[in-house]
Amino acid sequence: MQAVLDAQRAAFMAELPVPIASRKDRLKRCVALLVDNSDALCDALSDDFGHRSREQSQITDIVASIRALKHAIGHVDRWARPERRKLDFPLGLLGARAHVEYQPKGVVGVISPWNFPVQLTMGPIGGAFAAGNRVMVKSSEYTPGVAALLEEIAPRYFDATELAFFSGGPEVGKAFSALPFDHLIFTGATAIGRHILHAAADNLTPVTLELGGKSPTIIGRGANIGQASERIALGKMLNAGQICLAPDYLLVPEENEAAMVEGVRAAASALYPTLLANPDYTSVVNGRHVTRLKAHLDDARAKGAEVIEVNPAGEDFASSNGQKMPLHIVRNVSDEMTVMQEEIFGPILPVKTYRAVGEAIDYVNAHDRPLGLYYFGSDAAEERMVLDRTISGGATVNDVIFHVSMEDLPFGGIGPSGMGSYHGQDGFRTFSHAKSVYRQPKIDVAKLAGIKPPYGKATRAAIARDLKK
Repeated sequence: MQAVLDAQRAAFMAELPVPIASRKDRLKRCVALLVDNSDALCDALSDDFGHRSREQSQITDIVASIRALKHAIGHVDRWARPERRKLDFPLGLLGARAHVEYQPKGVVGVISPWNFPVQLTMGPIGGAFAAGNRVMVKSSEYTPGVAALLEEIAPRYFDATELAFFSGGPEVGKAFSALPFDHLIFTGATAIGRHILHAAADNLTPVTLELGGKSPTIIGRGANIGQASERIALGKMLNAGQICLAPDYLLVPEENEAAMVEGVRAAASALYPTLLANPDYTSVVNGRHVTRLKAHLDDARAKGAEVIEVNPAGEDFASSNGQKMPLHIVRNVSDEMTVMQEEIFGPILPVKTYRAVGEAIDYVNAHDRPLGLYYFGSDAAEERMVLDRTISGGATVNDVIFHVSMEDLPFGGIGPSGMGSYHGQDGFRTFSHAKSVYRQPKIDVAKLAGIKPPYGKATRAAIARDLKK
């Protein structure tokens, strides 16, 4: 990996300044890779998960990546233009000029996760290529089929000095994160993100962390319960809840709890009337995660929660040798339950009640800042209160998850849910160095400003001009 990094950096330096045409060419080759190999990638995704909806893989991993890449192709000319900046008076009148140039950083390292292993690889690659960088990728060991396929097909489209993929377990990941990249982006669990940050610190490598956490959904009293129920069920059951932005738990007015629970149950049943043989419904990625999720449910039951299994066809999951798991709605939850302490990342939806919306806001603020926050309601003042008094990576109003699909919005977390952002122009800037350039006029500015020794009357006058309240 070090040898590839050295080769990429040498090729990068030889190419400077990186032409916009070269950046677009690399982005177009990414699109071609996805279009040419979409079926094989969907097959690998399904094999890795045990079963993954083909249409879901096309929508969330393939098409979403292509749209992001094409967005970059269409906008990179504008993103890369130098920006003129204002000058202190009267320097502009004297002929001085200032601007910011966006330069590529060099070699970007991408550590991608297993839940959307194509989209969350190609998205950062797109931003890095648009900015003019070379890229090295460490794929997740939990999706070995996708990792192996990307390693196999990438050389058909890219020289290793442009883009290189690596796979392997924790030791490979540890070595990868310790490489002296010019920028490193990691998408995954908060606990692992801490280790990534420590490893990068030794090289002073700038890091973007896209983590997760417990994204709350606040149901306002004026919410359309039917609409909110369907949108929450759709977002929660997409990828079987294995989404960093999935609605993790609901905060519902006491008097609306029963209607909300029934609404989600009915909506989930309509979306997925059967589960075990349903090609639209995705499996939990592996047995370890199934065990983890079942432990959450056992813990909740033991501590007094009511667990409602949404199994509309009455299917026998216990005797199934697959990893599919139905949605479980959990009522009467408390903070002593692990389901309210850890990111769920699966088809489990706790429901917590409140009397006044301020209680819901206080509950969110008493916990780690989430990657996403969702509000359903029709009261503009209440909506503004929720948005103003909570801090989250992003927010969607009257739906869930959708803000991540808007390519012109920055995507990122805050605090334990991440640092930095990417997507669109914000991704271009994350992977670029904003270099300040100041051009001095011929006139002796230092003497005119009174900052040139020997100090005298002009110096004292200059100080006096600014030394005031």
